[in-house]
Amino acid sequence: MVSKRLSRLEGHRRKFMAVIDGTPECQSAVHYAGRRAKNSNGGLVLVYVIPEGDFQQWLGVEEIMRAEAREEAEATVAKSAQVVRETIGIEPEVVIREGSAVEEINAVIEEDRDIAILVLAASSAKEGPGPLVSSVVGKAAAFPIPVTVLPDTLTNEELDALA
Repeated sequence: MVSKRLSRLEGHRRKFMAVIDGTPECQSAVHYAGRRAKNSNGGLVLVYVIPEGDFQQWLGVEEIMRAEAREEAEATVAKSAQVVRETIGIEPEVVIREGSAVEEINAVIEEDRDIAILVLAASSAKEGPGPLVSSVVGKAAAFPIPVTVLPDTLTNEELDALA
């Protein structure tokens, strides 16, 4: 069970969260979430989760691999944050975690009680909509706040009209 959301209380504001995972469709989620945040005088949280289990090497190698993964995460999120600043005109919050994507996203939601909506974009690839979207529609519906799922076929102009 998720803690009570505080976004409607005085001194708080509703935040939209988008997950950065390097897929083309995640940029649609970021754009839509940013536009919704701006239109509602809210905030935007960008979350990147470094997958767990990629660092099972000797200690020295593990530390190097972890540092490289962290650098890649920071660069990827910085690029998305810059696009948000330039195209939407708001300053997003950035969160980088390591672990299971679903568990870490839930932890961020629990820690920041102003986060009220998770925005994801579904891939139209033959492999399926993506693991996060699958977890929402599957038996493990894992997120304790409303989730907006966007088709990856919408243009930024169409997303703006919807936001």
